[in-house]
Amino acid sequence: MNNNLIITGARIITPIGRKARKGKEMDQLFDENGTIEITDGKITYVGPDRPVLPEGYKLIHAEGKVVLPGFVDSHTHLVFGGFRPDEFIWRINGDTYMSILQRGGGILSTVKSTRKESFGALQKKTEGFIDIMSQMGVTTVEGKSGYGLDRDTELKQLEVMQAINLDKNRKVDIATTFLGAHATPVEYKGREDEYIDFLISEMLPLIKERMLAENCDIFCEDGVFTVAQSRKLLQAAKEMGFGVKIHADEIVSFGGAELAGELKALSADHLLHASDAGIEAMAANNVVATLLPLTAFTLREPYARGREMIDKGCAVALATDLNPGSCCSGSIPLTFALACIYMHLTVNEAITAMTLNGAAAIDRADTIGSIEIGKYGDLVILDSDTPNVLPYYTGMNSVEKTIKRGRVVYER
Repeated sequence: MNNNLIITGARIITPIGRKARKGKEMDQLFDENGTIEITDGKITYVGPDRPVLPEGYKLIHAEGKVVLPGFVDSHTHLVFGGFRPDEFIWRINGDTYMSILQRGGGILSTVKSTRKESFGALQKKTEGFIDIMSQMGVTTVEGKSGYGLDRDTELKQLEVMQAINLDKNRKVDIATTFLGAHATPVEYKGREDEYIDFLISEMLPLIKERMLAENCDIFCEDGVFTVAQSRKLLQAAKEMGFGVKIHADEIVSFGGAELAGELKALSADHLLHASDAGIEAMAANNVVATLLPLTAFTLREPYARGREMIDKGCAVALATDLNPGSCCSGSIPLTFALACIYMHLTVNEAITAMTLNGAAAIDRADTIGSIEIGKYGDLVILDSDTPNVLPYYTGMNSVEKTIKRGRVVYER
């Protein structure tokens, strides 16, 4: 398949670099009109329009259009069985996230469904989500396991993502994360330390051997896993060569952000109740603060302090948190709008958060996340000459084309 593409006349807007942009750097974007050339799926030219173009390339005229790096949705739970619309209504009527979990709903409800779901059914559902993501400009997504909480189902979730990644015509790459410590399974209730030991001694080596996950994550939260348990698992994962991530300070201020700084994690995610000390620890240790405004929106919780985190020197990423419970949405347009309207990010900062910083949160900033020579040709063409449409089209899609490694995979 020909992955040679030239885009001319574009307004090219992109962060620059091969690591996360922090603090004021997030607002500083390359913004010039010109041409992008992609050869064999990788960017080989970014610069002024040229009078003579090489042969053998598909040509896109993009006058009056903004071209951005492909969006990186760096926190999702896109492989799961079943849905939980009734619980959504319970929450609207006043039940809390933790009270639903304690009565057997929440994560454990999805665990039951995912354990029963066939490999083929899970793959079909996941591919459906990926098609929708691609239409909204996503070219790379992080996918977590965590709805099996046993050996076979955790492997099944990871193998579904592996199968999709092996498709040479895939529209979206999946960065895989093992989240076996998403909750305590019923089989280990009251024996959380033993469950952590099981994950360390049996699951991590097996997943490493089969190359099923790049990263390891844990839900560090009051009533789920303690800071000490989280430290033990993530340290072990790091020693085995996994990147480490952490669900931190979502429900209460619990020390998760501080732990992420201590471990120099790739990212700490959620952070609705991150402390000042936690924010400082993330900034000092180059931890990407991955913020999930759709989840705060659907849970009717205060938004994470995105503006303050950036002002204190953090690298902030944005992601959707698509999952069957607390946030059954992968809406990139609404994520941009909420980040700019309620978290007070500038449009430039939101772009950096959804591209280069999202790439850094999954340890891929050296290959994706910006429009630079040598990186993959993952691009988004907007149907506008200004990036301000991203929050302005509130909840509506402004993507005209999505390009994956030089191939147009979505076109309006």
